[in-house]
Amino acid sequence: MALPAAAAVLALGAGALASVPAQAADTVPLPGKQSTQKRSDIPQTELLDTVKGSAAKLAEGESGAPAPGGVTEPAPKRTADPKIIGGSDALISEAPWMVQLHYYDDKGTSGTADDESYFCGGTLVAPAKVLTAAHCVDGLDWNKNGAVVGGTAKLPVGTDLNGGQAVGVWRQWVHPAYNETELSSDVAVLTLGATLPFKTLQPASGAETALYKEGTRATVYGWGRTSSTSDAISPTLRKATVPVNADSTCASYYGSEFVAGKMTCAGEPAAGQDEGTVSPCNGDSGGPLVVNGRIAGVVSWGVRDCVATGAYSVYSKVSSFFGQINPRVDDANLNFDTTADLFARQSGGEAFEYYSNGEAFTAPAALGNWGAVNLVRQVDWDRDFYQDYIYRVGNDLYWFYFNGTDWAEKKIGTGWSSFKNILFPGDITGDGNPDLVGIDSTGTLVTYPGRGDGTFAAKVTAGSGWGSLKLFGKGDYSGDGIADLLARDAQGQLWLYAGRHNVASPFANKVLVGTGWHFSAYIATGDNTGDGKADITVRDSAGAMWFYPSSGSATKPFGPKLKAGTGWNGFNIFG
Repeated sequence: MALPAAAAVLALGAGALASVPAQAADTVPLPGKQSTQKRSDIPQTELLDTVKGSAAKLAEGESGAPAPGGVTEPAPKRTADPKIIGGSDALISEAPWMVQLHYYDDKGTSGTADDESYFCGGTLVAPAKVLTAAHCVDGLDWNKNGAVVGGTAKLPVGTDLNGGQAVGVWRQWVHPAYNETELSSDVAVLTLGATLPFKTLQPASGAETALYKEGTRATVYGWGRTSSTSDAISPTLRKATVPVNADSTCASYYGSEFVAGKMTCAGEPAAGQDEGTVSPCNGDSGGPLVVNGRIAGVVSWGVRDCVATGAYSVYSKVSSFFGQINPRVDDANLNFDTTADLFARQSGGEAFEYYSNGEAFTAPAALGNWGAVNLVRQVDWDRDFYQDYIYRVGNDLYWFYFNGTDWAEKKIGTGWSSFKNILFPGDITGDGNPDLVGIDSTGTLVTYPGRGDGTFAAKVTAGSGWGSLKLFGKGDYSGDGIADLLARDAQGQLWLYAGRHNVASPFANKVLVGTGWHFSAYIATGDNTGDGKADITVRDSAGAMWFYPSSGSATKPFGPKLKAGTGWNGFNIFG
């Protein structure tokens, strides 16, 4: 049961804060109760110890990613340990999103014989998120034994990061369909304990089929082996340009080991030796195959030693997994767990954070008097894995965010009181930053592409006649990974406008997905139930709160509702 009464909050010992957000007082309401789970990075001394242990193993020629289980001799042609042979050096300035994944576990013993060490590449897809291969993550504790190094093209030497920056891993996600025997669904996302201040690169969405056209030029990056006759990996970042191949090309060589749809392959057939071969190899696992500024593939597997005559390099086909990857990139919440939470303000002005346990909103924390606020939205605008508040006071819109050391307030602009709806549904335009969608005073739907820093690019209009609709939504409801928009009309019909990642035309034609939607509040804060899919929460006339869990279907996006508490009629603003 939810606990919406102020008395329940006081019973938990959460002290109310006196400030109103828009006044930028000395004491501001902090997102997150002091006794709840906090996000923090691993101390630098521990990270450097991890990097030092990994660097020592790399110097000894132990460069491989974790070997997938279930593979015994005689093994299939594949091996989950790719490298770049026949490439060239790459500057970090041309691939600032490249990061190194160092794993080192000394098992708590004084000897080194049982030490466990792995190295992989990865791509920074948000300031606190890394896309890599599932076989680099599965079965390992990256929070305890891992370090991510960004900002440098050179491998570390001991604790010298060669100008790079090391951060820890807060949590890890492996695609639930990952199969370690056939290496299908070989993608994973690491959430970092702190942000890395480098440019990001976005994964390919399901609609970007042109990236995989046969003959398209692609570039693969990594620190892997540069020769089939040496276990040593490259001390500097390498790159290689290769052509994308048709599925039939790889299937003709690998047979059933190549799973079309989940995998893609690239490169000319290997020459049987280093000379004449251009291929990723040991140490490159998890790195990106880049096509037209998108991550089209994640280095997954190839033949042993990478140069067998006629062999091709195989990558996880990122566009096929975008529907599962992207929700894990934009999944910040108020207490850093795996379920989206709720801001709620009582009619008298007292505001609270309610934390979802997957079944209900519980354990509120008091935020003080937010009586001056007339709109609140929850969004991780700068993708630092701290959920921010966007709120409106009078005519002005503000951004309340974590600036790296403390919480700060920034005025977005004035002139926002005439908007009938203001939402932050997610990344509508496809650049990796959440965007603002609203209905202005004329009933026109407008999109303001966010820049991730409290500012917007020029607005884009998407048609008039929206004034009678109630808009809501945060995240993907159709299952393709792209943020969508939900609209309820005066007849109680619910419509889905699927996102398209198109700036000029951000939403597809509407699809009727429900009737009888007559509720007193519609709330969208993300994945409330913890299944990786965005949900909708509603309040009925009796004050009961209900979760509508998403099914990931474009025509029937919601399953049966789940009761999530009672006694919510005393609230007039939700996040």
